[in-house]
Amino acid sequence: MANRTDPLAKNIRGTNPQNLVETIVRNKIVDQTFWKEQCFGLTAETLVDKAMELDHVGGTFGGNRKPTPFLCLVLKMLQIQPEKEIVVEFIKNDDYKYVRVLGAFYLRLTGSDVDVYRYLEPLYNDYRKVRQKLSDGRFELTHVDEVVDELLTKDYSCDIAMPRLKKRCTLEKNGALEPRKSVLEDDFEEEEEKEENEDEKDHQRRSPERERERDRRRDSHRHRDRDYDRDYDMDRDHDRERGRGRDRDRDRERDIDHYRGRDMERERGRDRGDRRDRARRRSRSTSRDHKRHETDDVRDREEPKKKKEKKMKEYGTDHPDPEIAEANRLRASLGLKPLR
Repeated sequence: MANRTDPLAKNIRGTNPQNLVETIVRNKIVDQTFWKEQCFGLTAETLVDKAMELDHVGGTFGGNRKPTPFLCLVLKMLQIQPEKEIVVEFIKNDDYKYVRVLGAFYLRLTGSDVDVYRYLEPLYNDYRKVRQKLSDGRFELTHVDEVVDELLTKDYSCDIAMPRLKKRCTLEKNGALEPRKSVLEDDFEEEEEKEENEDEKDHQRRSPERERERDRRRDSHRHRDRDYDRDYDMDRDHDRERGRGRDRDRDRERDIDHYRGRDMERERGRDRGDRRDRARRRSRSTSRDHKRHETDDVRDREEPKKKKEKKMKEYGTDHPDPEIAEANRLRASLGLKPLR
């Protein structure tokens, strides 16, 4: 019976308020000793005393993921569902920072988007330190504004999934929220007013002599600037003339190089023509000598053949009958006349 939601409690986001905490985490909270001993029979009035005893925030920790007292009180608030005025008083409490964080966490789970931005954004200006218990059981120092920023921007906080939150720009376009005004804007406006007042006082304190001295300095600076401009123009004109002279010399040298190159090309063309003529003459002479050598070789080859044929006719060795040709060879070796 002690773990049931208050019968007078309203559904939040279409479900039982306790269902905003995951089932596994909720079962671990119910089995925790702190829940059984300290949270039994708490009401909206007596819950404040337990919230004032908190000394750290956090979700689950250790190997078996034990829930922290902060998480147990969050579930108890979801169970009894305190009125909105009580939650707002939790958030506006400046004396106990953990009570403020507890109220902000509960409003983030159950409140509307407009209420979340309206009541949690002012907590950005709370820079007090708070202790946060990590998942390995160690403690870490953080600040109230960092916890609030985690509630407004992250999907998970203290191992509990945060409900979806609309963007502030969307609510501003719909007219549900006014544009956010920083607390520092008043300080900026005060500083700007102070600076304007100081400028007016300085202007009034200035004497006529100082004004004259300032005008003289301005005039001297103007004359100095004129002289500087005049010298600069003269130097620029001198540089231009010098540059023109250099350009003329470059053009002249370029023309000379062009003509020289053209003459050299002509001489190279003549040399090439002479070389070609010499090569043609050499090729003609070599071809003539080659033909002469060929004719001489032919003559040398044909002369022995003719002599041999002449001898064969004289001795009759060229007779078509082989017996007569053999007999003529014997007769020629004996010095006798050949047979016909």
